[in-house]
Amino acid sequence: MSFRAKLTSFFALIVVLPMIGVGVVVVRLINDSESAKASARAAGVASVAQSLYAGDAAAARADAAALARRPALLLAPDLRSRLRTLLRQGGLARIEVVRDGRVVADVGAPTALAPSTAKVLVGSPPRAERLAVSVITAGEYGRSLAAPGVAVVIRAGARTVYASLPALRTLRLSGTQTVSAEGSSWRAVTQSLPGFDGVPIRLSVLSNLAATAGSAGVSRDVAIGFIAGFLALALGFSLLASRALQGQLRRFLQAARRLAAGDFSSPVPVEGRDDFALLGQEFNNMSRQLERRLSELGRERARLRESIRRIGKTFASNLDRPALLELALRASMDAVGAEQGRLSARSSPAERLSEQLRVGSLAGLEAEVLEAERAALTNGALGLSGEREVSIAAVTLAPLEPRGRVEGVITVARRGQPFDQDEADLLRSLASQASLALENVRLHEQVSRQAVTDELTGLANHGRFHELLATEMEQVRRYHHPVGLIMLDIDNFKAVNDTHGHQQGDLVLREVARVLRESSREADLPARYGGEELAVILPHTDLDGAYAIAERIRRQIERIQVPRLAGPGTLRITASLGVAATTSGDKKELLAEADAALYAAKRAGKNRTLRAATMELNVGAGG
Repeated sequence: MSFRAKLTSFFALIVVLPMIGVGVVVVRLINDSESAKASARAAGVASVAQSLYAGDAAAARADAAALARRPALLLAPDLRSRLRTLLRQGGLARIEVVRDGRVVADVGAPTALAPSTAKVLVGSPPRAERLAVSVITAGEYGRSLAAPGVAVVIRAGARTVYASLPALRTLRLSGTQTVSAEGSSWRAVTQSLPGFDGVPIRLSVLSNLAATAGSAGVSRDVAIGFIAGFLALALGFSLLASRALQGQLRRFLQAARRLAAGDFSSPVPVEGRDDFALLGQEFNNMSRQLERRLSELGRERARLRESIRRIGKTFASNLDRPALLELALRASMDAVGAEQGRLSARSSPAERLSEQLRVGSLAGLEAEVLEAERAALTNGALGLSGEREVSIAAVTLAPLEPRGRVEGVITVARRGQPFDQDEADLLRSLASQASLALENVRLHEQVSRQAVTDELTGLANHGRFHELLATEMEQVRRYHHPVGLIMLDIDNFKAVNDTHGHQQGDLVLREVARVLRESSREADLPARYGGEELAVILPHTDLDGAYAIAERIRRQIERIQVPRLAGPGTLRITASLGVAATTSGDKKELLAEADAALYAAKRAGKNRTLRAATMELNVGAGG
């Protein structure tokens, strides 16, 4: 076989065929990567949609609870008219009232979503009614998810209540699938959410594959251009090598050995011990190295995708703030291969940033760490610094409030090469997810506080009072320790409202609530029982102890001077109190005895305390 034929065969074996194979593999990887991007985008929007749905349901829950505290409204003969008024005034989307399994009133938009329900007892004898309240319609919810390349379809049962594109109304979507509509391919993710009257809401989020196809086409063109260019260079090199004979072959061998460091290779058959054989051995070495590196890269990419997916899911569901901060720091370190790191945070905008968690030692790097953190706080995103072969990156967590101070800073450090742009983007993405999770924690804590606190007085509300009293009764029945109860009613409160207005009455209520908090012990629970009636649960307190505390509260209230809102001067107020105690754990009996003592005190002249057991009175100076 001639030298030219050998060179041609050799060129075909070690360059053309491997490059075609690598090109096919690269194009396939690019296509798979872009498809995964479209799926991830649709799944991400679906996750955001679910979070928004839960947020709207939580907002509706507060309105449902507020309506449940107005049982008289549900007995009104013009119930629908009143509900429509509430609908307009409260900015609600729909209100539904169900009595004995039958809908007695349903006002608002039929396409309302994210309902929240509450039960209330009305009438005499009392009967249970169910309220369902929504604050958003399907159209509003669908438009809130609008984004380029994203479509939304919402169905209530078999009925389509919203579709961002008309052609999507007739599609039957379920799970995760690829569909065609409007002349494009879409990646769809469908999930089921609760709706009115048990009718499931099927929410489908579709991501346009064409939105990511452009980057895929560019990547394929670059890969093909690179392979074609390499083939052209290799062909020219082989032609020169055939003219230069052994001298050119030796130089080609040296180039192959440089490529053996990992730039490019493909295995070729090795025969004999001549220069071609040596060249084949070097290419085989490069082939094995490339195979190993590609395998490692594939495993690393799979690990990173799974790690980010798990982190995102954990961020979205976890409501433990310290655990979220630790997860954010460790996830950031894992994502960029950092050996050390720390997280500084604040719980409120008024606080200063302080270190909450540290992993590894940052000794000797204090100046570089502060430099990176100052840079991140200055530009509101990412700060980089590094000396002595150590690279440091700091990324900020989003502010608690719009235009507010940042909530925290994550700082990571590693030895070796500096952080590149991809790693910087990854750190910013993780910080964004952590910020969103921390905001969910803050909102959850805020909603939890509102659910158990009376807005006007700041005391525990009626529901929280009964919940804690029931818990104390369980303790009484188990350990037989006494529990006292004070029931308090502000004297002549209706006259204050009628004479001076309800704002003056609200101020009186707040002042009495303040006295109640200041006069109670740490273990006691003051609460607003209803209207101008307040209560205090007294754990581990017998009747005499409850009486002494009630007297102290009565005397403190008697000293209050409430400023007049409509003119000069102050108002003097008094209160009547009834006290009771139990060691039997009967909640109803304890409430009845304390309530009876309270109204006996009112009938006896007001501004006094009465014990339920002995009806012993202590009359104040104003009684």
